[in-house]
Amino acid sequence: MTANPGRVLISGGASGLGAAIADAVAAHGGIPLVLDKQAPSGPAEYRTVDVTDSAETERAVAELAADGLDAVVTAAGTDACGALDQVSTADWERVVRVNLIGTAAVVRAALPALKRSHGRVVTVASTLGIRPAGDATAYCASKFGVVGFTRALAMETAGEVGVTLLIPGGMQTHFFDDRPDQYKPGADAVLNRPQDVAASVLHALSAPRGCEIRELVVCPDREPSWP
Repeated sequence: MTANPGRVLISGGASGLGAAIADAVAAHGGIPLVLDKQAPSGPAEYRTVDVTDSAETERAVAELAADGLDAVVTAAGTDACGALDQVSTADWERVVRVNLIGTAAVVRAALPALKRSHGRVVTVASTLGIRPAGDATAYCASKFGVVGFTRALAMETAGEVGVTLLIPGGMQTHFFDDRPDQYKPGADAVLNRPQDVAASVLHALSAPRGCEIRELVVCPDREPSWP
């Protein structure tokens, strides 16, 4: 049985995987604390913030962590599909700022509280963070960055903060809605429910102290981008 996860801050917690994690935290007796550009639909303390603004993000994290923090999950993410010379500079760089720099900003601001509680961090990468794909240079660059960031963070904070790298495959979320049709999953695509991936996150957060789940690959059984 999954233990109460405590106070869990979730970036991107108003939709998709982040919202599923917030719901799972609440269902197991914890307190979800949400960072997002929009308010969450469920009951949760939250701050509206664009994680590309590191200073604003760090202030919001500090406010939510004022009463203590047991875990952080960095689920905020975005994409801009297309050939490198067809994606605007602004769109390409925004992907990196949200997915990688936003992840670092959230974790950096949360570390003092997490060190006090001997808490945990779960970063959200992607199967495209370990296997590249064409027309996804921004997304791959950012998610490969999250993989490296997380592995280095685990070494840096060993014994102080637990660190888990989540590598999810495709999920049934609105992540694909605004893409051109050629970049959307086909009608026969097999995708995981975000609630099932969220259950894996709760499993990592409930591991006994001193026992770390360093990396989790969670994907549909017919995931085309794994291995």
